[in-house]
Amino acid sequence: MPDSPTPPPAALPFWLSLLTLPLAILGAAWGGLWVLLLPAFTWLLFDLLDFVAGQSLANPDPQTEDGALLWHRLLTMLWCPMQIALIFGMIWYVTRSGLTGWEAAGLFFGIGTASGAVGIVHAHELLHQRNRLERALADILLASCLYSHFRSEHLRVHHIWVGTPRDAVTARYNEGFHRYLWRVLRRCPASAWRAERALLARRGLGMRSARNPFWLYAALQGAMLLAALLLGGWQGLALFAWQALVAIWQLELTNYIEHYGLTRKHLGQGRYERVLPRHSWNAAHRASNWLLINLQRHSDHHVKPDRRFPLLQTYPEDQAPQLPYGYPLMGALAMVPPAWRRVMNPRVRAWRRRFYPEITDWAPYKHGTLPLPQGP
Repeated sequence: MPDSPTPPPAALPFWLSLLTLPLAILGAAWGGLWVLLLPAFTWLLFDLLDFVAGQSLANPDPQTEDGALLWHRLLTMLWCPMQIALIFGMIWYVTRSGLTGWEAAGLFFGIGTASGAVGIVHAHELLHQRNRLERALADILLASCLYSHFRSEHLRVHHIWVGTPRDAVTARYNEGFHRYLWRVLRRCPASAWRAERALLARRGLGMRSARNPFWLYAALQGAMLLAALLLGGWQGLALFAWQALVAIWQLELTNYIEHYGLTRKHLGQGRYERVLPRHSWNAAHRASNWLLINLQRHSDHHVKPDRRFPLLQTYPEDQAPQLPYGYPLMGALAMVPPAWRRVMNPRVRAWRRRFYPEITDWAPYKHGTLPLPQGP
């Protein structure tokens, strides 16, 4: 007999992210420094709440059926139309309001933090599901941030090759975020294209095939750009592009944190050990996991990629490395590379000693010069 739906209060903390919508409206209506309500909410407030709410180490039953997760699933699906309404509603309003240029830029910076810290995280949850509607909603959310190729890169490259030189998203030891960001922005679109080309080739198809998802990516992103232009003219287009850029920055900041310095052991001849919980950084901080729908239980996500977010498991430190703070505060640290290295490099070195005492030369791992892993 299917499990009955989880009562709404169990899912309610995750719905706190919806407060971004009225905060954006208030910022637009009041102007001035009120336009910074959104970044204050997504960054500062949840950092403070982490210190108050502490950590959660409880693990739910991973066998819980989808039917019991109705309120959790509704959140991720409803966010898509809400984000689209927020972005384009604000483009329409701001281009007809009396907001100054810096107020409009500040407001859309905040909208970008919401579409990045909430929207792309929800898209990430949705694209891992088998349900066609959920995957379609993920594509719409990614297109609203002009980052549609993330779906291909994430599924076809990152989850297969994480922790190896083939995965650009695995941040190298001692690599500052700004250098990492430039490397990822250069490499990932081409990597996603190659992965889809290889998949189509195995099916006897070429890139002109209708099954090439890049056709869909182009159509959705083109529709978003056209809508921004029609609703707000060139200013609307600029504001849309600005929020997309901020969202991409938020996403890659999170990607940087998730695997910094954690590499899979090279076994020789282009072979690497399988992905283990030790290859992702985790954070058990309760409040930031509400905002990021348990993304910080990242090791379990790599163990079971299609496991829904309320069922993700946490691991003890002898199995998976733990961060000292939640992702939002770690992201602020990452923006200052010397501060980041001071906090994280000793932890990476301790991780190496704990899990790989037999490796004496880490230079090839650090510089990404090991052989590329075998595979298509």
